[in-house]
Amino acid sequence: MGLDVETPEPPELEEFDPNEYEDADVVGDTDYKREEIEEHFADGAWERAFDEWAATTGMDEEEFAIAADLGMFQGFDFFWDSHADRVGYHAPGIPEDWKEREYHPDIDSWGTVSSINASLTELGQIVCEVLKEEYVDWETDYEAPDDLPDF
Repeated sequence: MGLDVETPEPPELEEFDPNEYEDADVVGDTDYKREEIEEHFADGAWERAFDEWAATTGMDEEEFAIAADLGMFQGFDFFWDSHADRVGYHAPGIPEDWKEREYHPDIDSWGTVSSINASLTELGQIVCEVLKEEYVDWETDYEAPDDLPDF
C-alpha cells in the first residue's frame, strides 16, 4: 500500500466563510488564519502531511492522476477554528451526478469515486493534524462557562 507520486502544489486558500460548507459549523472568532496556514505550507507542512498520507493511502496512481487532473488537491480549504481550538478543513469531492455530467473520462465506477473522495478526506485530516501538532501555536479565544457541571 502507498503511493509514490510527486507532491502536488498546496492549495491557495481564499477568504471564504467555512459556515457556507454543509459539513462545517464554526462559531466565534472569524480570523481563519489562512495566510498563516499558507506560510506553514511554504515551510513544509503540506509536503510533510502529503508524504505521511501517501505512505498509507489506498488511492492508486490512476485515481491520483484523476484527482490531480481535476485540480482537486488545490480545491482544499483549511482554516483556523478558534472555538474548537483546531484546524478545520473542507475537502473537494466528486459529485454524485458524476456519470450524468461526464465529470472525467477515466472515472468508470462508484468504487473509483468513493476511493478518491475518501482518500481526499483522509488527506485533509492528516494535514490538519500535522498543522496542529507541529506548526500551529495559536491561542484559542474561547473560555468555557463557569456553570458547566462537574463529572
